[in-house]
Parts: sequence; C-alpha cells; structure tokens
Amino acid sequence: MTTATAAAIDYRALFHALPGSYLLLAPDGTVLDNSDEHVAVSMLPREQAVGRNIFDAFPSAPDSQRNLAASHEQVRRTLRPDTMPLLRYDLERPAELGGGTEERYWQLTHYPLLDANGQLQFILQIPQDVTAQHRATAQAAEAQQALNEAQDRTRFILESLPVLVWTNRPDGTPDYFNPRWLEFTGKTLHEMLALDWNSLTHPDDRAGLVQGWQKALADGTPFQYEYRLRRHDGQYRWLLIRSSPRRDARGAISMWVGAANDIHEQRQMVQELLGANETQAALAEQAYQTYQQAETQRATYHNLFMQAPAMICILRGPEHKYDFVNPVYQQIFPHRELLGRTVAEALPEVKDQGIIDILDKVYQTGETFHAHELPLQLERDASQELRVSYFNFTYQQFQEQGRPAGIMVFAYEVTDLVRARQALEKLRKQGPDAGGQPLA
Repeated sequence: MTTATAAAIDYRALFHALPGSYLLLAPDGTVLDNSDEHVAVSMLPREQAVGRNIFDAFPSAPDSQRNLAASHEQVRRTLRPDTMPLLRYDLERPAELGGGTEERYWQLTHYPLLDANGQLQFILQIPQDVTAQHRATAQAAEAQQALNEAQDRTRFILESLPVLVWTNRPDGTPDYFNPRWLEFTGKTLHEMLALDWNSLTHPDDRAGLVQGWQKALADGTPFQYEYRLRRHDGQYRWLLIRSSPRRDARGAISMWVGAANDIHEQRQMVQELLGANETQAALAEQAYQTYQQAETQRATYHNLFMQAPAMICILRGPEHKYDFVNPVYQQIFPHRELLGRTVAEALPEVKDQGIIDILDKVYQTGETFHAHELPLQLERDASQELRVSYFNFTYQQFQEQGRPAGIMVFAYEVTDLVRARQALEKLRKQGPDAGGQPLA
C-alpha cells in the first residue's frame, strides 16, 4: 500500500464502522470516540459523549464506578489488558425511544494502546453484552433450585406420611419402603427388600393375596386387598392395601405405587356391630360399606400424593396458605377454591374452632399435633349450613434450609365410624328392651 493510498483512508470512519462495540478513552478516562455499534448499544449520541469523562457520559452505580476505575488504574499501572468481573450496567432509553431503563449485564475488557515510546496513549474499552447468557444461567439455577426443593419436599412428605408406602419395579419387585413399614415390621430396609412375605402373612390370607397381586401385574390394573400381616410384636393386624401402576408417556408401566392402612380396630368394630343384634344388621352393614368406601377413597394411589389414600395438603408460610391439595382433601370442599388461599380465607368457619391457633403453634414450635375424632363444624357444600364432621389428623411442621417453611396436613374423615359407634353405644344402653338380645 502506498503512502498516498494510506493517507487517503479515513480511519475515524473505519473505527466508527467496526463490527463491534468499542469505546476509546484517554488515559485519564476522557471519552475520545466510540464505534457506531457502541453508540447504538449505549443509546447515547456520540456528540453527547465525546470530550466528557466516562463516568459523566455514562453514569453508573457507585460499586460499578469503583470497579471500572480500578480496572483503568490496573491498565495504567501495568500497561496490560484487564478483564473485569461481570458488571451490571442498566441503560436509560432516550425519551424519543420511549424512555425507561433496560437491565443489562456486561463483560468489559480494557486494552492499553501504547505510543512509539511505550507510553500509554489510549485505553480501548470493549464491552460485551452478556445479558442473555446471564439470564439463561440465572434461570437454569432457579429451575435447578426449584427442582431440588420439590424433590426435598416430596422426600419429606413421603418419609412423614403416617401410612405404609412402598414402590415396586414394573415386574413387581419391591424397591422402596417408607419408615412406617420399618416401624411396623421391625425390619431394616435391606431386610424388607429381600423379605419372604409368606412368612409374615396370615396363612388364611396368603393364597388370595398372591393370586390377586399376580393378576394385577399381568393385567396392569390397580390391586386392592384386605389381609392380615404379622407386626413386629407378633400380632396379626388387618391391613387395607392398594397398589396402582404408574405409566410413562408411551403407556408402559414404569413403577407401582402402593399404600397400606392399618384397619384392625375398624374391622373389630364392624364385627362387633355385625354380631350385636340381628335387628341392627342393616345398620352394621351400612357402616361397614361406608367405611370400605372411605378406605378405598383414601387408599387410591395414582401416584404418591395426588392419589394418596387420605386427605393431604401442604400449608406454606406463617399465614398457612394452601400450596398443595390432593383430590381427597378437595372433595371435602367441592365448592371452594383452596390453592393459593390461606386457611382463614378458604375456611372461615374454622377460625372460631381453634384450628388457626393450633396451626400457629405447630409452625412456631415444631411440635407435631395429633387429633383423634376431632369434631369440626364445616360447610360441606354451597348451602351455607354448618354440619359436624369428625377427623383424625396430624399437623407436622416441615423446614427448608433449616427454617420453618410450612405445615404438612395428613387426615382422614371418620364421621361414619363415629356415628356407627354412637349407634352401637345407644343400642347397648337400650339393652334387651330394645327388641334384641343383651350385649355381652
């Protein structure tokens, strides 16, 4: 290239047209020029920036300004490039562009440009807009945190449910038992996974249990059965079990989810009702059928929680806001929207019945609360009429990151059982004069 040709090149115009965002500074930080792309990104006309100190032309937060000044000083002192940590620098839109502020994140590098004597002549600032990458990284971190919290919450609920929960592989091989199973059997998880169930099942119930489970595996259908299982103390206890297949997007069974309830006392009560008096057989049958329907509803598992065989909900925060409600719980209040509302908002009738005070105490102290056949006045439909219902329930605090986060509620309704027992007690008080035989 000849000298004449080189002299004819307009280097300022060339600098302006460079495909990148460049800001040329004097060693003292005075803005000397910038590229067209920098003008577009900064949204400040060139004539309003050139000749001014960089911090006057492009004001920034005190922390950002200190970091920028430190980087400039590093370049002046070492005469070597310096790349800054990620910097947030929001851009003010001009009024003609609608005004307002745009949140932006930048990666800035300062390059020293030396003269023929090796003295610092210019500082070239090259900012890279990394807002999209930063937001993507932040969103990924938030998503992972949400996933971790969901997994922790799921694990906590699974470990805390006061029912016996287990899972099986698609072929029926068990691969998980929750702590309630270990407490019931007195065995370790390793022993449970290798257990011969015939050794614990009552001899009279083994054939039906094996036959029903094998048929469910072959058909891929839910399995429900009542049988007697030997507890750790040697007593055979009646259990109501239900196991349901979980299918993947292709319809193939990926696992089986099961739950069991100890119904030993209920069975004994039903048997007592059935044998109390022949004239009361219809009442006893009705009570047992009602009980079976309630147990079937509570025992239905489509997955671990949404199909749990009991009323389950999660109340988050000190205001006790519904964060999760399973279908069984929602069925108690079919006319009400629960999710996203506090207990006081969704169920105003319980405020004067002490429920809010109990929830406050569990949340604040971490002491688990158990209630047995607790009567509550509830509006069960849109009639605005309060009716007495009875519930067994547990309130248990759960924590996140070592701090109270909410309360897990596990409950099941025992209204029919209470009324059946009341009827039985009434029958006993009537004695032989009621037309039946005296009770033993």
